[in-house]
Formats: sequence, C-alpha cells, structure tokens
Amino acid sequence: MTKYEFKLPDIGEGVVEGEIVTWHVTIGDLVKEDDQIVDVMTDKATVTIPSPTNGTVTALSGDIGDMVPVGTTLIEFETDDSKNIMESGKEDSPSEPVAVPEPVAVPEPVAVLEHKLGAGAKTDISINSKKNGNQVLASPAVRRRAREAGINLVNINGSGPAGRIRHADLDANIAANGAVSGAVNNSNMIKREDITEVKVVGLRRKIAEQMVISKRTIPHFSYFEEIDVTELEELRQVLNSSKDEKQPKLTYLAFIMLALSKIMPEHPECNARYDDQANVVSRYGGIHIGIATQTERGLYVPVVKHVESRDIWQSASEMQRVSGAARSGTASLDELSGSTFTITSLGRDGGLGATPIINHPEVAILGVHKAREMPVVRNGQIIIRRIMNVSSSFDHRVVDGADGAALIQHLKKMLENPALIFI
Repeated sequence: MTKYEFKLPDIGEGVVEGEIVTWHVTIGDLVKEDDQIVDVMTDKATVTIPSPTNGTVTALSGDIGDMVPVGTTLIEFETDDSKNIMESGKEDSPSEPVAVPEPVAVPEPVAVLEHKLGAGAKTDISINSKKNGNQVLASPAVRRRAREAGINLVNINGSGPAGRIRHADLDANIAANGAVSGAVNNSNMIKREDITEVKVVGLRRKIAEQMVISKRTIPHFSYFEEIDVTELEELRQVLNSSKDEKQPKLTYLAFIMLALSKIMPEHPECNARYDDQANVVSRYGGIHIGIATQTERGLYVPVVKHVESRDIWQSASEMQRVSGAARSGTASLDELSGSTFTITSLGRDGGLGATPIINHPEVAILGVHKAREMPVVRNGQIIIRRIMNVSSSFDHRVVDGADGAALIQHLKKMLENPALIFI
C-alpha cells in the first residue's frame, strides 16, 4: 500500500485559495478514480474536484468553510494503484493544475454581480442515485446528513421540484424519529432545548458579504406607493386569454419592465451604476433589468437585456427563460451580469411593504408586492379596486429624493393607464 497526498490544484487563473463547501467523502471511504471528493469555491467559480486515484481515504484537511491555499494537502489516500501515481508524477503540483470538471457557476445573488465566474460555467449540485429501485434526488449536503443520521432517503418524501429532498424534509423526518415524512408529528408537545448551528459558507457567505457592502457603502432612502392596477389586470386577462400557445403567460412584472423601459430616458439617473472608487456614475441608454430570483441555492439576479428593444411577449419570454436558467443552475455569466436596475418580487407573499437593498453597484431597486382587492374612495363613493403596493430604494449619493419619487410616480401613471405602456 502507498500513501498518496492530493493537494488543492490550481483551479483557475489568479486563484490562490479556495473555500471548502462540501466534502463528498469521509475517512475510511473507498473511492475510485474520478469519484467526487470535494466542492471548492473560489471568487470565480465552484468546482467539484474528482479523485485522482483509487484508494481508501485516510485523512481530510480542513472543515467546511475553511479557506485552503492552492498547493495545500486536501486529502490523503492509501492506495496500491501505483500506475495512477506514476502517471500523475507531480503529486498535483499547484504550478501544473490537474484536470477538474467544468466550473460550477456561482449564480450571483442580489448584490453579488461583481464576482467574475468561469465563462460558460454551469451548476450541477444534485446527484441522482437509485436505492431499492427508487430514484432519489438530493444535494450532497443532504445525503451526507442522512448518512450520518443513518436515514435511508428512500423513506422520505421530498418537497422540492421533481421530489427533491431538502434539508427541511430531512429535519421533519428526524423530528418524527425516522418515520416516513407526512406521519403525524407530536414533537411539538415535547420541550426542546436543542440548538442547531449552521455555518455560513459558500454562496450564502458571498451573499452575506455583498449585502454588507451594499448596506455599509450605500446610503439608502426608500419610497413607497400604492398603485391601482384594476385596468392593468383587465388588460392582462384579455391578453392572456388571446395569446397563442408559444407565448408565455403575462404577469405584472412584464408590464412593469416595459413601462420602465418607456420612462427611463426621462429618469437617466436611476438607470445607472456607481463606481464609488472612481467617483463615476455610468448612466445607461440600454435598459437591462435584473430579476431577483429565489432558488434552492440562494438569491440570484438573472438579467433581461435591452428591454427597450422588446415587446411585452418578448420581455415575458426572456424573463421566463433567464429566471428558469437561474433556478436550474444553468445560467451563463452573461445572463447573470450587467443589470442597470433590479426588480424584486415576493409574489403572493409580497406583504405590504419592504426596504429592498440595492444591488451594488446599481443605484435603484424596485420591490413589487401582491395585488389585492381594496375599498377605495372615488368621487365620494367607496368602491372596490385592485391595489398593488411598491417599495423602492435609491442610492442617495447620486439620486435625490425628488428624482426617486418622480420615477415611481411616473411608473404609477403608466400602470394605472396601461394604454400608455404601448404608445
């Protein structure tokens, strides 16, 4: 048997260290060449590193969340695969990188648009396996927790897309003492004093870092308004009832995007990005709208480019396409960068108001809340109208309060008189 030390390879130009995101193996595991052993995140990408040899894992270096310099020993094997070792020859010297899979893009959350990822990167965090003839969908982290808890994932009903098992499903199963998910759980009748510590690593860490940058460096001011979307809803229903099968179902966001593209030329200070290091504000002619999209891996902002050149159907189709790519983890770098204004919406959970955090280095963001039937007074009469609240935040360094309010009031006029959107 031969000891084999595997060191963190050079996984990208200029990368000097990586963060351990997920271990796919534990000490004592038998692995084969090309089996997944560890996920490492850099400022450019996340890569899943394969085993360079067949062998038994004898040591792991670093915990999840640790930053590991290139060239540091990550894992030690005991192996008799002398052929593999002789062919590798250089024990994965950092100056001569080993072959690793295509980097997994780290789709950028709201305020994580300045991280440069590997071009053409894609995400592959779910692994399919078959146990007892059933297909189980779960992330490596969920599988590891289940393995450590001695739980067979086949016995859990996943609540995610296509039955994917999430951490919450595993928690419910553990709380039910290993019973099949969906069983009656009386654990709320028992006094609980357990504490679960969740280490902030990987994409969640980057989201946290960028949110701090946005809040610390940008003096936000927020502005709220109610918009009567009764006529807009009627128009939306008519257009959806007459669309062909190739056209997407229209939501309010498609109309909002188109309205913004019409009015932004009159509010150029809001369609901009601010380089606070160079003290330069770049005002864009093109309207590139980021759509804050919640996924299993965090909050990403895919971008609909050049909304000013699209009609309502094209805008809706592109929004659907890039948001779907973000959720599935297949969005490219181009689809996740370059926004000049961001919209965030919580849909039916939108509440009444919020103070959205600006997507640095942009200077404005619009929060859209759910539309609801409300009694309103018109001409001294109480009538029922469909009202939608919007919340907005602006960078007060470069956008004055009057300018931010003017943008929202202009948008209100467009949405309350939707024919103006198409003129």
